[in-house]
Amino acid sequence: MKRVLITDDCHPVLTDGLTELGFVCDFLPDITLEETRRVIPDYDGLIINSKILVDRGMLDAAKRLRFVARLGSGMEIVDRACAAERGVAVVSSPEGNRNAVAEHALGMLLALSNNLLRADRELRQNTWHREKNRGWELSGKTIGIVGFGHTGSQFARKLAGMEMTVLAYDKYKPAGYAAEMAWVTETDLNAIQARCDIISLHLPLTDETKHLVDEAFIGRCKSGFVLINTARGGCVKTADVVTALENGRMGGACLDVFENEKTATYSAAEQELYGRLNRMENTVLSPHVAGWTKESKIRLAEVLFDKIKAVLKL
Repeated sequence: MKRVLITDDCHPVLTDGLTELGFVCDFLPDITLEETRRVIPDYDGLIINSKILVDRGMLDAAKRLRFVARLGSGMEIVDRACAAERGVAVVSSPEGNRNAVAEHALGMLLALSNNLLRADRELRQNTWHREKNRGWELSGKTIGIVGFGHTGSQFARKLAGMEMTVLAYDKYKPAGYAAEMAWVTETDLNAIQARCDIISLHLPLTDETKHLVDEAFIGRCKSGFVLINTARGGCVKTADVVTALENGRMGGACLDVFENEKTATYSAAEQELYGRLNRMENTVLSPHVAGWTKESKIRLAEVLFDKIKAVLKL
């Protein structure tokens, strides 16, 4: 009997499809990491989102495991080298929520530039401030996209009609990666830092990208630039960004991801740091929901099911 453990919420498209392929699906969205480690020897497949760390210890225990499938894109939680050693296929589904992430990033930027969140709060209290909430337009601004994979390229498509100068940088793609988008110019990171009014991150979390945006990075950027991060919280050094927002070195930030996303675990220092961030009016914040739409839930399941079938040759 082939068994699959599903550790997070997913659309029935995935479970129904796997059942038709002959798998018994144990749908346990509330299972903990410790419980997963305990039961993993009984499973041929593992479907995860973000709470389950598939490290060497997990893979050592998973003697029957044939595949690990990630609902989403972040693969820093899987030891892919160890999985390859053991013949365990690893797949993800960034195609499933790239449009949702791109729309969310643009929505956050528009909310910030037009002071929509503050204006909404004030008006609900019968406070009418027009001049105070005068916004600024995206048209004529220069925006830089750092990372031109699934979400970065999709974000660029959303900017096609915004009358902006769009620059892109991707260290690992050969020249010509943005050739099909006439409104996008490929460049290097230095040019993005020097020229851009807005910088949007679309990067995985790796040793190379951890704390990419720190005091030194900010110091090389155009004064007053706006940062968008819908990628991974660890790509940004929060303390340095908060300081730059406070002293005006940065003009604003749209943040959907954070270094610590478990608010109940905040240390005293983190409570103070995130408290400062939360009180700022030149920020738009959301709880890691950029790829979290009704449509993306279906697409993630569909993409993952197709990839599982492909790697298992079913």
